[in-house]
Amino acid sequence: MIPRSPQRVPDPAVHCRGLPRNLRRATAVTSEIRSRLSAVSEILGRVRIASSYETQCLRLAELESQMAEGDFWNDRESAEKTIQELKRVKETVTNIDEIEKRLGDAEALLDLAKTEQDHDSKTEAASESRQLLAQVERLELRTLLSGRHDVSNAYLSIHAGAGGTEACDWVSMLRRMFLRWAEINGFGSEVIEELSGDETGFKTFTARIIGAYAYGYLRAETGVHRLVRVSPFDAQARRHTTFASVHASPEVDDVDIEISESDLRVDTYRASGAGGQHVNTTDSAVRITHLPTGIVVQCQNQRSQHANRAQAMLVLQSRLTEFEEKKREEEMAKLSGERSEIAFGSQIRSYVLHPYKMVKDHRTDHETGNVDATLDGELQPFIEEWLRQQAQGGGN
Repeated sequence: MIPRSPQRVPDPAVHCRGLPRNLRRATAVTSEIRSRLSAVSEILGRVRIASSYETQCLRLAELESQMAEGDFWNDRESAEKTIQELKRVKETVTNIDEIEKRLGDAEALLDLAKTEQDHDSKTEAASESRQLLAQVERLELRTLLSGRHDVSNAYLSIHAGAGGTEACDWVSMLRRMFLRWAEINGFGSEVIEELSGDETGFKTFTARIIGAYAYGYLRAETGVHRLVRVSPFDAQARRHTTFASVHASPEVDDVDIEISESDLRVDTYRASGAGGQHVNTTDSAVRITHLPTGIVVQCQNQRSQHANRAQAMLVLQSRLTEFEEKKREEEMAKLSGERSEIAFGSQIRSYVLHPYKMVKDHRTDHETGNVDATLDGELQPFIEEWLRQQAQGGGN
């Protein structure tokens, strides 16, 4: 008996046994294109509502008017904030306008293909419909980044767990992965602090990730990352399991948290690693401990103790803001009878290199066998799946 292919559910709108096979196929392709374009239109409508498109258009006009004023650059700090807001608002409006125009063009192209029986036009419309659907889905994902600080730059910190050299090497691998992710997705990066391991890698690493929605994306990475592999540092080639904690916090301008000097313990020490001319000859590195919360930040990559202290205070403000936000969320969860599944140090993802290859997110169950691509910065599928589940209330 010849095995039967999986049965396809017929579409009543196009299923007609009386039509020749080639005509039925052409009709089905047209219906598929129209279905995709309809999906684009539906998602775009949701994006317009979620992003307050009309309000954004008005705000764009206001910001452009402010920039045209003669005294705009009198207050440089305020002017730069206005420019940053203008870029974000303009990007939102432009993205929606562009998809709307391309959607209209694709619909017109499909109508032309049907009227003129033009196969090339239909092929072009099919390609455009697929591209538009992918683009509008990415744009809808961006609307999920609506938290108070999601649009901000981010501070990303990585700390080695127990395991000595192996753990420090894992931090080095994660460091490269996140910096590659930033590069791939158009974010800038600036190393704030890195403490080298005794033999290789890093014990700790902190970077500032620069760009719109850096924190909105990277907050998906907060937690413990687990590595399973045959250690290159083990002479007996045994399999090791290693952990490192990752923490993302937003860079905030409108700081409403007061930090008392009496709540701080400031330690200075000699910086390690490459740096400025005097970085290794004076106690220029700074470590600040916030005593009430136990939060510790440090900076050693600036050229002077004063500059390192200023940078460390910015990181501390960021960490305290994120700490207060999380505390408020936990209080709201208690009031609503919910139990937060996110605990400090929770394991969120495993990277298995032996005996098989797989990266799996334990919160969303999203996984891939292409470990090399993930470690080379292809994190976006994991981040996007987490954001979708958070929006649906299903993320841990």
